[in-house]
Order: sequence, then structure tokens, then C-alpha cells
Amino acid sequence: EADAVAVPAGFRADVLAPWGGPVHTTGPDWRADASATAADQASQVGSHHHGVQFLPLDDGPEGEPRGLLVISHESTDPALLGGDARKAMAAQGLTVLEMREVKGVWEVVDSAYNRRITADSPVRFSGPVPAPGPAAGRARGVLAPSGQGLTPWGTCLVAEENADAVFGTDDPEWRRGETHVRYGLSADGHGHPWHRADERFDLASAKASPEQFGWIVELDPRDPSAPPVKRTALGRFAHGGATVTEAAGRLVVYSTDAEDGEYLYKYVSAGDWRELRAKGRSPLDHGTLYVARFGADGGGDWLPLSHGHGPLTRDKGWRDQADVLLRTRLAADALGATPLARPERVAVNPRDGRAYLALANSPGGPTCTGGKEPTATEGVCRTTDPYGRIIRWREHPAGRRTRQPAFHWEEFLAADDPDRPVDGVFAAPKGLWFSADGTLWISTGVSGRDLGGPAPLHRAAGNNALLAADPTTGEVRRFLTAPRGAEVTGVTTTPDARTLFVNIQHPGERTTRWGTPDANTPHKVSNWPDHHRSGRPRSATVAVRREEGRGEGA
Repeated sequence: EADAVAVPAGFRADVLAPWGGPVHTTGPDWRADASATAADQASQVGSHHHGVQFLPLDDGPEGEPRGLLVISHESTDPALLGGDARKAMAAQGLTVLEMREVKGVWEVVDSAYNRRITADSPVRFSGPVPAPGPAAGRARGVLAPSGQGLTPWGTCLVAEENADAVFGTDDPEWRRGETHVRYGLSADGHGHPWHRADERFDLASAKASPEQFGWIVELDPRDPSAPPVKRTALGRFAHGGATVTEAAGRLVVYSTDAEDGEYLYKYVSAGDWRELRAKGRSPLDHGTLYVARFGADGGGDWLPLSHGHGPLTRDKGWRDQADVLLRTRLAADALGATPLARPERVAVNPRDGRAYLALANSPGGPTCTGGKEPTATEGVCRTTDPYGRIIRWREHPAGRRTRQPAFHWEEFLAADDPDRPVDGVFAAPKGLWFSADGTLWISTGVSGRDLGGPAPLHRAAGNNALLAADPTTGEVRRFLTAPRGAEVTGVTTTPDARTLFVNIQHPGERTTRWGTPDANTPHKVSNWPDHHRSGRPRSATVAVRREEGRGEGA
């Protein structure tokens, strides 16, 4: 429960790229009183670090390792940032930073690669859906980015998650339609009144464009001039991540709709991804999106979200494939996909190809079951599951199936397992990531409401953590714990596995246990990492290494 990042003896955790640090040496420095302007914030590292990737570069002139760190900035906390909506828009998005290792310590390099992408940055749309909305020709912004994936050709896939949180309106005449309801859009804006600063986010305005968000975004960090591209063939929903793998030469991207009662998705390219790229066609534009149906017998199927398939026809109200992808949630409902207990991240074991899914938790009831009575599939959607679990499945090659399930699934770990040793206790598994040696890294995100208790397992788990699990034995061991109020989010490593990069998100968030920060006491819950008397907590990336630099270990 300490207000620190704790790692085992023999390791160290160095803070990198905290919120508000300058992207370039000539940029504005961090101001502990949060007096930075929106223009300042657009040239500073964003807030709420989530997904992370490390892309290696050629070694420096003295042989020092170099690479690009790509960080997602999912949200903002008005109590820490202040109430300036324009500044909040600049704090979300992405940061790209060149890093170099000097004598075992990573540092930011002032580089032409360094840049920020915010809610105002130009973006492109590609795939079946043209840029939607009234500002289609001037699409802007990456919102609420969470998990990331890496394509075989070296670009990052970034998942836009909770973009609905910044839309709202003060117009009493506005009414929610079916799609508004299904995508969580409401007049109150979930406490983020961006609609008062920018008509793009005013649901009653003709300029409102919620359909421009909720996509998988492709970013080329090695080309600072290239705008992010929203790949619409992968569907529109609250993407929790984008896990990239391969099957018989085809590109496969797993993603979740990271809200309780939502679904698991898989995208498969239309052909060998190398051949598509050789013809100048993106494997992310030409393919099929599927949604999962889990069977009570442990089998499962992938249902194609294709116009003309099943109920997705013109006479049932579906105009074309673009309409299916714009309203992915409703299309998945129509196909009878299986609602899940807050599906978060997917990871694929590099040793055997099995995929793992974190189900964070669920209050149960109609949210999780879609209003239906619980069935034997409660392993993926329990009536009540306050602590969460991890399931896994093995895909079956399409050519070997005749009326057989597309995959078989099973439970891997349940957080409420009473036999788990104390150093492996966890709750709310959200992040999953495999290192090359086959270790499954689990990052947790217990909410501030539950962190530290009163529920027995939340009390035993303490602060959120990063844990290492053995996929064969199921043994789980805690490796890192976060400061007060923080989640552990994105995880990645350098190619030599000597450094583990871990994102620490929203330290100091309001909690039941330690209270609620405000403008006068922003450090009431946490003051990590600066611990300055008049400061405030800052999300950051930490670089974890053995003191002697012999791999990340567990």
C-alpha cells in the first residue's frame, strides 16, 4: 500500500516520460501547479499512460541501444489537470519519443521522431467506411487510446476505447437514439464537458462526429510526417487492444469491446498479408471481422460481421458493409454473440499459439448476460464476478473443420481461487502480455472504489500490480506493485529482454480508502513520482532492469 513502484530486490524501476515532461528540449517544462496552457500540453507528454510499444532503431554512434517509445494517453483527471477542456484534449492521444540507453539508464533523446498526437491532430480514414460525420474531409483526433499492438511491418495499432466519455450536450431538446444508447453517448458527457469548448463533441450540434472515434488506429512511429490512419475494417466499438498474430500467412488481429457485457472480436485479412502489401493493398483494409460465440461445451465459433450474412441484410435495416462496421455493436447483437464479463486484453502465447483473454470483473445480472438467464457459459460471463478471471482458447485451422467448433476454450485462472499463495493474489486482471520466454504478464486495474478493500480479496491484493504467470502450471507471482490509486497498464520489453517498460496510469485517482483529490489537495491520495510538497501525481512509464542488467526476470 506504499505510494511507490515496488520491485523485487536486485531490480530497479527508473521513471521515464512522466505526464507533462517536454517532448523536445525547447518545449515547455512541467509545472507542478498545473498552470500549463493547452498549447503547452500539446508539446508535453500526455496523461494517463496506457498502451506502450518499443520499436528498436540502429545503435547510436557509440554503440548505445536506441529505440522509439510509443505511449497511449487514455484519459484525463480534472482534479489534477484543471477544468480546461482544450488542455484535456491536448493531454489525450499519443506520444512518440526516441530513447537511448547510456550506462544502463534509459533517457529521452531530443529527436525529429518525437511528436504528440492529440484530439486535434489530422487523421485519415481507410477501409470500407469513409470518414464519417460533417467534418469528413477534415477528420481530427485520436481519443481515449488504450492498448496497442505491433504489425509485422513495424507500425503500431492503437485502440480507441472510451471516446463516448467526452461527448455531451446542454440542449434539453436532444434525444438519444438507439445507436447513441448502444454506444454509451449521453447528455452529461460523463463528467468531461468538452462539448462546451468544441462543437465536434456537442451531440446536438450538426458538427458532432462521434462516429469518427472508436476505431483501431495505425501509426507509423518511424515517419513523423505520416498521419494516424483509422482502419475501419476492424469495426467501431470501445476497443480494449489490438493483438496481432498470424494464421497461415493471414494477418489476425484480436480485439475486445472493453465494457461489461460486450464481445470478443477477431479480424482476418483476405489473403496472405505479404502478398497484399506487395500489391499496394493494406491487410488492415481487406479482410473479415468476426465476433465470438462461446458454447457451453467449451466450443466456440466466429460469426462473420459481413453484410448479407444472417440478419445483416438490407431488409433488416443494414444498408451496406460500412453500416455494419459503423454500428458493430448492434450487428454483433443481431448475430447472437456471447456477452462477456468486461473483456479487456488478449495475448497470444508465442510457444503454442493459444490465445488468452482477461475478463476484469462483472456485477452480473442483465449487463453481463444481455438480459438472458445465465447458462453454462457463465465461465465467460458469470452472474456475479467481482474479481475477474482469465480464459484461453486454441484455434482450429479452417481447413480441418467440418461442423466442428472454430475454437475450444477453458478457464485458465480465477482471481478468487482460495488456494492461491499470498504473493500471487490479484483482482481485476486487465492487461495481458507474453514475453518471448512464454511468461504471461498480468497487469491489474482494480478501481479506486474497491482498491484496498473492503472486500477480502481486494484487501489482500493491496495496490494494483504486475504479476508473472506460468501458462503450464498456473503459478502466479507478483513482480511489481503500483503507487496508490494507480493501475498497471501497458507492458513491453526491449529486444534483448534486459529492460521491461511498464506504464503506471492515474496515480492519485480518487479512492474509497485514501479519499478524493481536488484542486486544493491534488496529492491527497498519491504524490508519485516526484513526491514534491506542492506537486501532484503524474502517470509515467517505468523502465525495470536487474541491477546488473541480466533480463527482466520474474
